[in-house]
Amino acid sequence: MITAADVIAVARPEVGVREGRSESGHPNNIVKYAPQVPGLGWAQGMAWCAVFVSWCAMVAGAADLFPRTASCATGLRWFRERGRVSEYPAVGAQVFFGAPGSPYGPGGTHTGLVYAYDATYIYTIEGNTNATGSPEGDGVYLKKRLRRDPYVHAYGYPAYAGGIVSADPAWARQAPPKPAPVPVPTPAPAPPAFPGAGAFRLNAAHSAVTLLDQRLIAKGYVRHHNGDGYQAGPVFTIFTLRNVRDFQRAQGWSGTDADGYPGPETWRRLWL
Repeated sequence: MITAADVIAVARPEVGVREGRSESGHPNNIVKYAPQVPGLGWAQGMAWCAVFVSWCAMVAGAADLFPRTASCATGLRWFRERGRVSEYPAVGAQVFFGAPGSPYGPGGTHTGLVYAYDATYIYTIEGNTNATGSPEGDGVYLKKRLRRDPYVHAYGYPAYAGGIVSADPAWARQAPPKPAPVPVPTPAPAPPAFPGAGAFRLNAAHSAVTLLDQRLIAKGYVRHHNGDGYQAGPVFTIFTLRNVRDFQRAQGWSGTDADGYPGPETWRRLWL
């Protein structure tokens, strides 16, 4: 399931990429993106902001969610035809720049990807721009732009399977569902105080032996019994001793540490 975060994760490491240089030392629009996008190789050496977005979508596995084009105007039209254009920003949206009166039409001048927004600004990753925000720059930059600048025309919303986080009230239903709260695990009950070694004497009765048997049964250490299955009871029998010894050996103990008689550590671990 492709999300906005997947596309942004592809775009962010590209920040800092710069164009090649002509013989005179000027940026020449030669970057890696156009040759790598099927069908857009012809755009190498031309303005490449839209190509950059297409490349990011392709690498993220989201090619079907974005227009594949070198034209900002064509990209905007692609989203509009699908009913996925808004005047409000969204995380992972494709933003289209160009004020009314632009020779390329509104939204046809420049484009980029929105990675965050707040009440005043959008925060974008843009190809073919520069430090001043030109639509004909020299590389990939992080930009901070005023949301209400007339230059910021519209946003295309990719149809992410998990929804989209948008400032548009009409798209609130498209927000990704909030994750279900993680249940707080119920802590294991604290073991009762160790009753002392004297509670566990072979063939002697003590109330602590019943508790011991209940924990052995809960832990599954019941292999030894008199033929009727292992039952909890107050008498510390030879079967109790053998089942305790199995539990102790399962802890990696040996010798006197696994003699079948519970000590404080055996008692504690039976309640874990």
